[in-house]
Amino acid sequence: MSAVTGTISEDAPTLEDDGKTVQARPAPRDEAARLGFRLTLPAQVLVLFISAFPLLMQLYISVTDLSPLSGLGWWNAWSLWNSFANYTDLAADARFWSALKRTAIVMIVCVPAEFLLGLALATLFADDFPGKRIFYSILLMPMMVVPAVAGYMFFMLFQSGGPVNDILSSLTGSPVTIAWLSDPTLALIAVMVADIWQWTPLMFLILLAGLVGVPEDQIKAATLLGANPWQRFVTIVLPKMKTIIIIALAIRVIENFKIFDTLYIMTGGGPGVATETISVYIYKLTTQDLIWGYVAAIALAILIVLSIVAVFAMKRMARARQVPA
Repeated sequence: MSAVTGTISEDAPTLEDDGKTVQARPAPRDEAARLGFRLTLPAQVLVLFISAFPLLMQLYISVTDLSPLSGLGWWNAWSLWNSFANYTDLAADARFWSALKRTAIVMIVCVPAEFLLGLALATLFADDFPGKRIFYSILLMPMMVVPAVAGYMFFMLFQSGGPVNDILSSLTGSPVTIAWLSDPTLALIAVMVADIWQWTPLMFLILLAGLVGVPEDQIKAATLLGANPWQRFVTIVLPKMKTIIIIALAIRVIENFKIFDTLYIMTGGGPGVATETISVYIYKLTTQDLIWGYVAAIALAILIVLSIVAVFAMKRMARARQVPA
């Protein structure tokens, strides 16, 4: 029997048999990885196509003057090539920047309000109290309402003769007939109230999941050392919830940026354009003005902005995991 000499290593997986070099068999783990890649390759290609094709189509249309009025299919949109005129028009579009500003105002008001309310409720529900399950179910109900239905509900609530004015009349002792949805400032406030009502439960649910995951032994140790509830919350609970807080804020910032259903049912973007956010503006350009090439340019610009927000959130999340609490 011939002697087999040599060693097997990752760098040179070979055997020497009487002067002949024989390739060693790959490790079972490598074979499993290759097999897994081959089996999932069709699904990966399909997902890549589903993700990439619409994006490439949007980029293609955004540099043309494509419109349903042109009578051309998307495959012939190249004949309407306008270089990057849509993007230069976007930079000079005052209505676009106004809609973006209103969207930012809604986001700046709603997201912190939803976070603070959600955190307060999560802190309350972290402890046991009578009727907790009932209150928990009631608290989550707004999140389960279809946004369009929520919009109709608040449309009725903020009518001149609606329940909101009736409550104010009872509190002040004199008739109150505020035209909430006809006033440019009050209409935006009504929309923000509706958004806060519907999406605070989501923020509460995410933060409660992070809160119950805080190690209880650390809180007990801090209590024995004389830390009061506020000190325990600031020094132990919040640092442990960094990742969860970043996730919750990122989700609501991105979703709030796309607010449409509730707002459109309540005001339709009015009065005038007082509550016209970027989503409502895009909807009007698509269905009324029919300038699809310009709409594609706007949508692509927004996609880039939201992608930057998402990347920033992921980087902060990774940094929060690396830094010990």
